[in-house]
Amino acid sequence: MPTSSNRDTSSPPRSLREIDLSAITRDRQYHPSPTAWDDEVLYFLMLDRFSDGKESGGFADSTGNPVAPGTPERTTPLFNASQDDGNASWNEWFESGKRWCGGTIAGLKDKLGYLRRLGVTALWVSPVFRQVTGSDDYHGYGIQNFLDVDPHFGTREELREVVAEAHAYGIRVILDIILNHAGDVFAYRGNQRYFYDQGVQWPVDGYRLERGDAGSIPFEAIDVETSERIWPDGAIWPVEFQNVSTWARRGEIRNWDAYPEYLDGDFCSLKEIDLGATLKDPASNWDLLRRIREFTPSPVLDSFIKVYAYWIAWADIDGFRLDTVKHMEPGAVRYFVTGIHEFAQSIGKENFAVIGEITGGRSRAIDILDTTGLDAALGIDDIPDKLEFLAKGVRSPGNPETMDQEGYFDLFMNSILDGKNSHQWYSKHIVTMIDDHDQVGLSRKYRFCGDSPESAGRLKLALGLNLATAGIPCIYYGTEQAFDGADPRTDDNSFGDVFLRECMFGGPFGTHRSKGRHFFDEGHEVYRFVGRFSALREREISLRRGRQYLRQVSASGDDGDFWYPQPVNGQLFWVVAWSRIFAESECLCAMNTSLERELTVSVVVDRKLHEDGRPMNCLFSTDESQEGETVPVNWRACGATIRITVPAGGIVVYR
Repeated sequence: MPTSSNRDTSSPPRSLREIDLSAITRDRQYHPSPTAWDDEVLYFLMLDRFSDGKESGGFADSTGNPVAPGTPERTTPLFNASQDDGNASWNEWFESGKRWCGGTIAGLKDKLGYLRRLGVTALWVSPVFRQVTGSDDYHGYGIQNFLDVDPHFGTREELREVVAEAHAYGIRVILDIILNHAGDVFAYRGNQRYFYDQGVQWPVDGYRLERGDAGSIPFEAIDVETSERIWPDGAIWPVEFQNVSTWARRGEIRNWDAYPEYLDGDFCSLKEIDLGATLKDPASNWDLLRRIREFTPSPVLDSFIKVYAYWIAWADIDGFRLDTVKHMEPGAVRYFVTGIHEFAQSIGKENFAVIGEITGGRSRAIDILDTTGLDAALGIDDIPDKLEFLAKGVRSPGNPETMDQEGYFDLFMNSILDGKNSHQWYSKHIVTMIDDHDQVGLSRKYRFCGDSPESAGRLKLALGLNLATAGIPCIYYGTEQAFDGADPRTDDNSFGDVFLRECMFGGPFGTHRSKGRHFFDEGHEVYRFVGRFSALREREISLRRGRQYLRQVSASGDDGDFWYPQPVNGQLFWVVAWSRIFAESECLCAMNTSLERELTVSVVVDRKLHEDGRPMNCLFSTDESQEGETVPVNWRACGATIRITVPAGGIVVYR
């Protein structure tokens, strides 16, 4: 059971002048970076919604011993669908989802064994930093102190401890960080909402002491030695951020695609930070290189580099997920990423990852990656859509015989159409996932399983597709337990994000409109599937780094009857197959999007790799009785083929 007995009681730094990075890092051995991030399996969790450490039954501790009921601290039993589905009042449940629910760092530490057995090798953790006092910013994106952990979550020392223990279990830790904005830390004139209007800078009354305060703290840098009245609850920290020049002060964004409004406006009530200056000519918005060349960093941007270098040094962090890259000047991103990479390399983290949330289209995301030095991107709009709906049998997988990019596999074809000449570019630079915490750009919000009762039966297909295709795979917490994340309302989408953020530990806001029941069920069929498939991925380098080819299939196996599967009348309930080839090894993967019947088909494989006539072996199947079976390689006019049977709604892998 996690405890708080070793919590750090020391006060965090109030000024960056108090931080001596060389003293923190001296004679310290840091956890090394991975050789390649495409070898990893990421898992994104919202800390407030993950675990409070009070669960029992259904899972084991970090050493593999079952966590059984019977102690006063373990008060939350495992969810039972037949008894607990819908056990909460809808209104109370929904309102609870808008507020803090109680997940902690200690609870996360308690579940490291659960995560490792799932196959997770890198945790992406939502922002842990201190939020505006009295706010409902459970998500962590409304920061008031960038140098402290929010007390809802725990302490700085607990963060350092959970990272160290994660490392001991072979799990790296990526922190979600923010440069673009802080929390609602100051009040505009009259404590009113102001909106972006042609770049006008609006008057400010002062910093807030707590949520809703009308600005009772002077809007200026505060003397650290005489700041007891406002420490730690008021204004913004560290003190270097309190300068008036830190803030854009242009009011809330209304048009999220208008330049430069989406760069300079406040992110709703969250206050925009001025990271530096460059040209603001709308006609040059497309010219990223010129905007980067002419960019001049602000003092606060240098401060941010030291803030986040401090967290790497203090807690041995392995990577950052950088929020809202679309809303920052590319010059600021490049400047920050360069500084962070250099610091990480100075302490031996040669492959420290900075992963950017880049919305606004795939080609734009690729340009941002190329020009800023970000290591990878996520949030790219068409990739999760094509992944999800291919598994649901309503999208084309693609067609290598055309130049169209309409299907999922078209997006990863040696990247020629995106100006990339390496098959490994996508594998190393794109994070792929089906569920996430905000689904940018969508008004109706739901997880993979939330749109139809049938979708739960297709979840293994989507997860297998994600784990066995190019990219850095990421699982959103709860997906391995088939969370539905559905918004049942019909007329109000203003809080749609709430429904994507259910509590794994139950609390007042469990999935399936439940409360007081947890979902750490290691016997769940989807959890078991992910664990087995992740283990296969770890063993087979082809599934992590291999070239990727969509394969032709045939029901008859006759010459002239092999085709790339395509939807008929908008539906594709058939076998989709692809190969991952690395050096002289080929893994053939195939999934059956029909939930009604198993399908036996012939599939093309690489002719050169099978000239010796050796059979292929079944390494994995959702029907475990198939594993270990061998199939002969046949020769047809189209080349080498094998004949396989794919279970209904299942997936197989042959080598």
